[in-house]
Amino acid sequence: MSRISVFACESQPIVLEGLAKVLSGCEDIEYVGSASAVGETFAAVRQIQPDIVLLDHSAGLTAVFEFIAAVKSAAGKCQTVLWVQDLAEVDCFRALRCGARGVLKKTSQVEVLLDCLRTVGRGDVWIEGSSEQHLDGNERRSAPRLTPREKQIVQQICEGLKNKEIAEALSITAGTVTVHLMHIFEKTGVKDRFELALFGLKNLTAGQ
Repeated sequence: MSRISVFACESQPIVLEGLAKVLSGCEDIEYVGSASAVGETFAAVRQIQPDIVLLDHSAGLTAVFEFIAAVKSAAGKCQTVLWVQDLAEVDCFRALRCGARGVLKKTSQVEVLLDCLRTVGRGDVWIEGSSEQHLDGNERRSAPRLTPREKQIVQQICEGLKNKEIAEALSITAGTVTVHLMHIFEKTGVKDRFELALFGLKNLTAGQ
């Protein structure tokens, strides 16, 4: 069985040393190098073609989102996992829309890190704490049929908008948005707005 190759973009040597030590003990994951800046990382990723790049977001979200999109275009098999101290939900959604396959907190336990890498390595999306994180295209339940209006609302949820903002964007009342959301939750089986956004990113943006 081929090993999952991992490259890291991280400016802190002690973090990289810890990561290398952790991955050295894994039979199915291989640590293939690191860089301290986004530009250096992009060049290395194009050359090495790792399966996963762990990407620190200290360069700023604009640069990070541009990097994710560029890697998706230039290094097809490489998947990006955003490696963060903390990140607002709306920015998690933005990262996923750009092409990231996971968002991992640096405070996570080693087992969580490995779980993330293995999940993304087999082609799934990984978000810590989400019940959707371990479902791939074959295991995930069939996407339910949503009405055009319901799809619009899910897309607005993916952008991180609140009910009032969605109502204003679609020229409907906040109460109508709430009713639509109740129907959407029933159809999709998701538990909250975060899982609904993941559902939207996996299904609606894929051309459902």
